[in-house]
Amino acid sequence: MRLSVKMIAASAFAVFLVPAFNLFASDAAKAPTASTKDDKAVDSSVAVASDPAASLPEAPMAAASMQAAMPYSRGLNSFTPRIEWFMGYSYLRAVPELANGNRLVYLNGGSTSIAFNFNRYLGIVGDFGGFNDTRLLLTGAGVSVNDQVDQGSVYTFLGGPRFSYRKYDRITPFVQVLAGGIHASEITDSSCAGNCTLLPSANAFALTAGGGLDIRIHHHIALRLIQAEYLMTRFNNLDTGSSATQNDMRISTGLVFRFGGNPGPPPPPPAPLSYSCSLNPTSAFIGESIAVSGTALNLDPAKTAVYSWSANGGTVTGTSSTTTIDTTSAAAGSYTLKGHVSEGDRPSENADCTAAYVVKAFEPPTVSCAANPSIVHSGDSSTITATGISPQNRPLTYSYSSTSGSVIGNGTTATLTTGGVPAGVITVTCNVVDDKGQTASGATSVTVGVLQAAPLPAVSELCPVSFARDARRPARVDNEAKACLDQVALNLQSNSDARLALIGNVAGGEKGGGKLARERAVNTKAYLVGEKGIDSSRITVYAGSQDGKVVVTTLIPAGATFDATGDTPVQ
Repeated sequence: MRLSVKMIAASAFAVFLVPAFNLFASDAAKAPTASTKDDKAVDSSVAVASDPAASLPEAPMAAASMQAAMPYSRGLNSFTPRIEWFMGYSYLRAVPELANGNRLVYLNGGSTSIAFNFNRYLGIVGDFGGFNDTRLLLTGAGVSVNDQVDQGSVYTFLGGPRFSYRKYDRITPFVQVLAGGIHASEITDSSCAGNCTLLPSANAFALTAGGGLDIRIHHHIALRLIQAEYLMTRFNNLDTGSSATQNDMRISTGLVFRFGGNPGPPPPPPAPLSYSCSLNPTSAFIGESIAVSGTALNLDPAKTAVYSWSANGGTVTGTSSTTTIDTTSAAAGSYTLKGHVSEGDRPSENADCTAAYVVKAFEPPTVSCAANPSIVHSGDSSTITATGISPQNRPLTYSYSSTSGSVIGNGTTATLTTGGVPAGVITVTCNVVDDKGQTASGATSVTVGVLQAAPLPAVSELCPVSFARDARRPARVDNEAKACLDQVALNLQSNSDARLALIGNVAGGEKGGGKLARERAVNTKAYLVGEKGIDSSRITVYAGSQDGKVVVTTLIPAGATFDATGDTPVQ
């Protein structure tokens, strides 16, 4: 029996290659060595230990690497097995090492359990484990370093409820509380006369509480990455003969075989393949290309999609999701593109798409015609400008004609000459033709007129200078008169080639007669020359015959003639 337990433990360890737990290994290295026969007993209890030198799994590192290698989905678990059978390696150790009555210090072995699940969360578990000592640690009175002791075995028989959390598809954490019994074999000293028994076989109550983590490998197989539990035993203290509580830890790992259960509803069938195609542009002139793009939905990434295209106008080729339509061979009209994608022979693995497009014939060009200037004298010229537009940006050639005169040019501008053309309207025609032979024309008109002599400039009267307000000084230029003369000065300054005539007058019955009229005109000139800086040669002074206390100001533009009939020049 002892050999079989060792074989189970060794086989489980070799199959699962679980790394050593550093914590346990480091603690085991601190276990006390056997006492010499000169040592005094500190406690009469006996502790049995396995070899702490054996390396144990580094469970956190193994868990991390396993979780990274086996990601899980967050979908609800669709399968709850009815029965789960676990087989694997287990490791026991005492906490602390030498508790009163504790004979489970360091042990290696194997365990198996069968769980019956009532539903997705609740199950009941039956658990059996077997463990061997690889080295014994004995303390107490009478222990000799020369004693040759036999190694022992321990068996656990446990059962209880288990609560599983089956939210995820690939991982299942669980907790459980198991209670039952534990059996320890006797330990004998082979060097003792009569084959003395150091520790008798013993049975005691045992209880575990803890949990673990299962990772699904296959529908019926899972890896129990780790199962860690607190183990309480109630072996008797051999010194006192009364039972005591011992605290232990059990670590397990292995395989879980899953049977029965409802596999849940089958996954929904994959969505059928769908296909849509688009064109850019959707209309083109003959000879232009149209870009084609297809979009397939619900493709199976494990399969290779095959694309094909056809069109009833132009030429389309290609075996990918994008291609082009060549419209060189198509006539003007409306056409349809058809696309097909396939991943297999089933209808759900095939899909089609269609898209409409238009092939347009080339449109003729247009042209507008303009003249500048549009009115000329006979013998003058006018610039003719033609603006041609081709909807397809085809190259254009220009030409011109006219009803009279001559027009020269073959580009976008030409020149109309009117030498010897009588008065009237000339119609100029602008012509344009593209490289496809399509033409357009536009017209404009130029009016030819007869050159007439320009009219002579005329004199104009400016504001009159009044002398009616100062009876005592009837020839004085007062402030109101100055305001008028300031405006007259501005006119002379803005018309530098104009002259000014000042005609002084008196009212009927006014004393002084012609002398007063002359004084008024002379004083007015003196203000313009002395105060406003007007050249005196531009001003002529007259004595007039008009009835009124006023000086009339007359602007004489260059080329105009002033009629001084009835007026007397003042020297």
